[in-house]
Amino acid sequence: MRVARTSAEIRRQLKPLRAGKTIAFVPTMGCLHEGHLSLIKKARSAADIVVVSIYVNPLQFGPNEDLDKYPRTYDADSRLCADAGVDFIFHPETLYPANGPKVTLKAEKLSDCLCGASRPGHFDGVVTVVNILFNIVQPDIAIFGEKDWQQLAIIRRMVSDLQMPIEIIGAETVREADGLAKSSRNRYLSDAERAYAVAVSQALLAMQKLAESGETDIEALKNEANSILLAAGIAAEYLDIRNPVSLKNKRKLNQQPARAFIAARVGETRLIDNMPVLTGHANTEESL
Repeated sequence: MRVARTSAEIRRQLKPLRAGKTIAFVPTMGCLHEGHLSLIKKARSAADIVVVSIYVNPLQFGPNEDLDKYPRTYDADSRLCADAGVDFIFHPETLYPANGPKVTLKAEKLSDCLCGASRPGHFDGVVTVVNILFNIVQPDIAIFGEKDWQQLAIIRRMVSDLQMPIEIIGAETVREADGLAKSSRNRYLSDAERAYAVAVSQALLAMQKLAESGETDIEALKNEANSILLAAGIAAEYLDIRNPVSLKNKRKLNQQPARAFIAARVGETRLIDNMPVLTGHANTEESL
């Protein structure tokens, strides 16, 4: 495994390997866990060369968010990457000029809901850094986790709108034995908070099961989920059922795909999760 710390270095290392080989890219902010390793495993099976970036992107953190305390665990991360068969780590000190970037991207409409509603500018920072990383690595394939579904939907739209020759692959959410989605932020939970946090995934599962039983009323599904959250002392920041592509709110479940989204604070830790919610047989996705 090789490590590059500048864009010029990773470009130089990858250049002689491009002919006849495919490159899969897994962008991360480090603090790797089993969820990240599942992305790497999918990348390993999809391409000849696997590149993982480790970079805590300041542009996607708001002024009152946890940029300074976001865990930096590079030594442990690099060992995990080596064990997982990663070929290259790209670990830059910064990707921006000293006086800050003057040209950035903006995510329209898809960023106005869900996490974007309470984190203005967050997804602008995401698309800007992912665009920079794509320009540097120039992968054939990029892998993103489905736990951050809104991010995945926005990245897919960015690649489509900007006509990037990159295949975006989503990887299923990896969960703890009790169902809690794996997250770098789970380490912030106290033992007591961790016990309550499972209500987040349980609420989604309840919606899923109720829909599978034939319930099509969105409010009924949300009421079921909220009862589980409230029993655990958790109030949702948002709890929505939306089209998985356009992220538009669903008024009623039908034969089209739908996805339930949740964000909630457990103590001081903000958790997000999502699951498909279907009734009957889903066939085609709604268009934007």
